[in-house]
Amino acid sequence: MLPGFEGDIGEWDQRQYSHDEQYFDADLSETLRAFQQSRGVVASGSIDDVTLRELREASYTLGERVLSYQPNQEFIGDDVGQLQKQLQELGFYTDKLDGHFGPNTHEALSNYQLNYGLQDDGVCRPATLRSLSLLGRRITGGSAQRIHELETVRRAGPMLAGKRVVIDPALGGAEKGMTVNGLYGPISEEELLWDLATRVEGRMVATGMETIISRPRGDNPTARERADIANGFDADVMISLHMDRYQNEKANGVATFYFGSDKGASSLTGETLSGFIQREIVARTDLNNCYNHGRTWEVLRLTTMPTVEVCLGYLTNPSDVAILTDPKQRDSIAEAIVVALKRLYLLDQDDQPTGTYKFRDLLMQERA
Repeated sequence: MLPGFEGDIGEWDQRQYSHDEQYFDADLSETLRAFQQSRGVVASGSIDDVTLRELREASYTLGERVLSYQPNQEFIGDDVGQLQKQLQELGFYTDKLDGHFGPNTHEALSNYQLNYGLQDDGVCRPATLRSLSLLGRRITGGSAQRIHELETVRRAGPMLAGKRVVIDPALGGAEKGMTVNGLYGPISEEELLWDLATRVEGRMVATGMETIISRPRGDNPTARERADIANGFDADVMISLHMDRYQNEKANGVATFYFGSDKGASSLTGETLSGFIQREIVARTDLNNCYNHGRTWEVLRLTTMPTVEVCLGYLTNPSDVAILTDPKQRDSIAEAIVVALKRLYLLDQDDQPTGTYKFRDLLMQERA
């Protein structure tokens, strides 16, 4: 990706770089931003843990190593994503192109091997790669993953009762985040998120949904642990709640995120739900519209169900703080999230303009 690079990129322990190539200059920073953008991470132009993860994963090409399912030590990388894409195009894999060699990838590969007369051990060796390279027929004109996701929503039906949702408030335990001065005095970021999570939960339970909050009040699980909780709950949807901050008070507004990037397929259901949540919150509050975006953050890609991260505003912006610390506004946000979820399952039966569908009407319909 870096124009004009003349270094030797052979064996890692024999690479040679010119004197100028050893400086982290503006051109390298700009190239890094482009790489980050393509991978669905924040385009900061600086090296952080997430960027290092993406750089490591991008270094693998299909065929460079034998791939197999290793519980608790899964192979991760672009080579796995390439394998998933080929299996998807052949109709064997219908899940996220997440670059994780998990049980679904193992099952898809085993089924492919069985159908093509190979040893069906779910291990991607040279024989399997050769057979994949010889196959020219592919599914075109649509994504098997998207068709599978849409059919899953359709089969689930329009009623919220019985749907299983994980509500994931960020922070927890000793990590309280920022403390701001709200309408009723100082309040921490963790308190705001927990309060909003319980407001969402209360409305969901009233409709007959099964809910679980991803953490106890005194704990702060890692992103992987939160994803494991959601997967173990066999949830239909996961909604992760966050707030943001910036180096000055100008940054403001709400944004939502779903699994997706330039390099792979996105979650159609996650993208649709994030769009509904975004529009409903903007219609019901004065939060600025920062739109919805595809990202590859851990919670988004490690969950087996559609997951949406909602960044509810900036605690460094006075206007956002005034909204987020107002209990009535948090009620409006909670209502927006539940109504958005209802819209997802209504599919083509959804005919009410954004911001006009009231929770009391939704509840009456559910109970009827």
